[in-house]
Amino acid sequence: MSAEDKTLTVLITGASGGIGGAIARLLAAQGHRLLLQGRNAERLQVLRASLPHSDSHLVLAADLLDAGLRRQLVERCAAIPGGVDVLINNAGVSTFALLADMSDAELARTLHTNLLVPMALTRDLLPLLQRSEHAAVINIGSAFGHIGHPGFAAYGASKSGLHGFTEALRRELSDSAVRVHYLAPRAVDTALNTAAVNDLNRTLGNKSDSPETVAQLCLQLLQGRASGRRFIGWPERLFIKVNALFPALVDSALAKKLPLIRQFAQQNIQASK
Repeated sequence: MSAEDKTLTVLITGASGGIGGAIARLLAAQGHRLLLQGRNAERLQVLRASLPHSDSHLVLAADLLDAGLRRQLVERCAAIPGGVDVLINNAGVSTFALLADMSDAELARTLHTNLLVPMALTRDLLPLLQRSEHAAVINIGSAFGHIGHPGFAAYGASKSGLHGFTEALRRELSDSAVRVHYLAPRAVDTALNTAAVNDLNRTLGNKSDSPETVAQLCLQLLQGRASGRRFIGWPERLFIKVNALFPALVDSALAKKLPLIRQFAQQNIQASK
């Protein structure tokens, strides 16, 4: 029996966000059972009620930055009959600011949410995942994890770290049944974007995708028989390759945009006060 033919139990972190909600709706439509994690229990309940076969899905409200609550979440997953087949590390925060304007607390929140929490949660769930014949981990990264972009130093560093973690874990588990996937969207149209980020993207001509596009590629990874990597968007996929081979070219291109990036970063700081 393939993963496409089996009803999977899937834990989605950050399920009440734009991408998480889109993934939840698509997987529920495929008949899978979902464990919906987020910090806002009310929003998660609204999402659950909107899904097909709503009674089969569970809400697991928890702040994953709290190690104790994260441990309780893992314990609840372990108590579910049949266990958990898939972990989708989607929860994340986006920070648009020049490094000089970021506090220690903001740096720590970005790195903990986007990198350390997925690492810790994956570690803690691995014994449970390894009991499944269709086990998979999908880490939601970002194009900014591969193209260092001014104004997103902390965010880019966290997503770059997530890519490195995914790659190493894939190789570490290569002799097991656990598939480890990485999905890197470009800009995505969600409420996570501030007005300044949207203005920056419009001014620079940066394209964005819908959460549903990301969800569809997430499903394709889940249905694959081997670990996979996907990068969303053109010309972003080209830029990633150019940045890896000829980073000086990207340095020069982004340097020309720096005055505008600084302008919108300051606008973002002012709006947050």
